[in-house]
Amino acid sequence: MESERRDSGGERGHGRDGSGHGPGHPPAGGGGPVLAEDRRWVHDLWAAAFCALNLFVLLHVVDLCAGDLGAARSALWTALALLLFVVLFPPRVTAGRHWLSVRGLLREHRVSTDQLTQVARRDGVAQRIVLRDARGGRVEVDPATLTGNPLLWHELDLGARRARENGLLTTGSAVLQRLADRIARMESDTARALFEASDLR
Repeated sequence: MESERRDSGGERGHGRDGSGHGPGHPPAGGGGPVLAEDRRWVHDLWAAAFCALNLFVLLHVVDLCAGDLGAARSALWTALALLLFVVLFPPRVTAGRHWLSVRGLLREHRVSTDQLTQVARRDGVAQRIVLRDARGGRVEVDPATLTGNPLLWHELDLGARRARENGLLTTGSAVLQRLADRIARMESDTARALFEASDLR
């Protein structure tokens, strides 16, 4: 009887799954709930699928008109369409309290924003903001994703402030400040446009 009570008490203490995490307490490393995400991700995903499908149909129609369509050529065009989809597949950016994640087609990369050690801007054809944390995590984010999603920016900025206060973030504050200034200008322009549209200026 004593052992049964101890066993049942142990099961109640660890929850139904035996993980030791009660309701509302996600397992360690879970990162917590998603508080912000890229609002254009679904639109961009459909755009990538649409472009790949258009290429698939176009190549098949051309071959059909020329009378050259066969199994081998159809497989080749299918592979090219899939390759285009992979290239165009948009990374999904989400964020929560003190974390930011970038999930691609196959892998997810995540950083703890309150443990950021470096923020850098990578210029080129595709500009990226590169974030590194004290745990070795590294993500690359399109600046347009942050400027177009104020909630994502808010979560990143909140964590970065904590990292600066703790003396971890020593490189890249200027990059974040330029982003903050750009977002502030965009919000100001939006507010001005709303006032003008409603004759409140």
